[in-house]
Amino acid sequence: MDLGLNEEQEMLRKSAREFLSKECPKKLVRELDESDTGFSRDLWKKMAELGWIGLPFPEKFGGNGGTLFDLIVLLDEMGYNIVPGPFFSTVVLSGFTLLEAGSDEQKQSYLSKICSGEMVMTFALTELDGTYLPKSIETAAKNKGNHYVLNGTKLFVPDANIADFMLVAARTKSSSNPEEGISIFLVDAKSPGVRVTLLKTLGRDKLCEVVFEDVKVPEKSLVGKLDSGWPIIKSILRKATVAKCAEMVGGAQASLDMAVNYAKERVQFNRPIGSFQAIQHYCANMVTDVDGSRFITYKAAWTESEGLPSDMEVSMAKAWTSEAYKRVAVLAHQIFGAIGFTMDHDMHLYFRRAKAGELAYGDADFHREIVAAQLGL
Repeated sequence: MDLGLNEEQEMLRKSAREFLSKECPKKLVRELDESDTGFSRDLWKKMAELGWIGLPFPEKFGGNGGTLFDLIVLLDEMGYNIVPGPFFSTVVLSGFTLLEAGSDEQKQSYLSKICSGEMVMTFALTELDGTYLPKSIETAAKNKGNHYVLNGTKLFVPDANIADFMLVAARTKSSSNPEEGISIFLVDAKSPGVRVTLLKTLGRDKLCEVVFEDVKVPEKSLVGKLDSGWPIIKSILRKATVAKCAEMVGGAQASLDMAVNYAKERVQFNRPIGSFQAIQHYCANMVTDVDGSRFITYKAAWTESEGLPSDMEVSMAKAWTSEAYKRVAVLAHQIFGAIGFTMDHDMHLYFRRAKAGELAYGDADFHREIVAAQLGL
């Protein structure tokens, strides 16, 4: 197992850092944070032209033929620059679902439009309890002959306010086993009966409540096999979890870099504050957390990318990185002192995302339970 970057991945990393530092400055991040869409079509178009949106998808669908590991390298840089927009919901949540379970017609029709940047898509999964467990899925899809009718409420759906289509997990059959009877449907976000409400969140990450009230969905919109959607969802959640870890690693790295540079420049008592032992130990702890998070995340990404059993590796990465990013952000705030807590400073952008990322796709305790189960406990 070689977790080092090959030549193409290193070029991707460097070009992404250069592009995003120029095209996605913090001024734009703040503007999109405050907007109702969180979306720049100009930036989205440029990312599509670079091939980023189609990076992990086959060339026959307009993609670049890359791997999940290639995408992890890019998401690391996106986290470093805290890039707003629907990249994660469109590429990771929706694109991988279509690639894994969609019909040939669905892939040609929808995946190709994702790769070209023509379509924004998201996955409506979580419901009132906010968990990532099959028993929480109560939105119902009733068969009415040549179509299904959806009723239910989804919470914390990313970018539903700007999505063209949504993938929706719904229960199509009652069963004593909650993993059975779940199906996935492609739903036009503008369908009659779909109501989207943007939620106010700490991360300002454009999560939405989506209500489905007698929404008609054609039979051909079923993604994968009827009543067999949970294995697909479980696979996508693994990919989304390790992808979110990559974003968090990038954010932690940026927090560390900013804090170290400030510690070298900020002078108190006629010497740089980085010369004081307390600050030195803060920075040592931060770099340990950042490097540890990157190693465990990249190992999980490599394992998943190679198609190997990865439940334990992915959950280990999320359990560690969820808390490590937050620790790094807190220590960076302490190094900056009062200036770091002002809204004009970049640190609050990173801290908010550290907190939001901590809960996304299961918090540390949720994933510790998975690791413990993998250990046979």
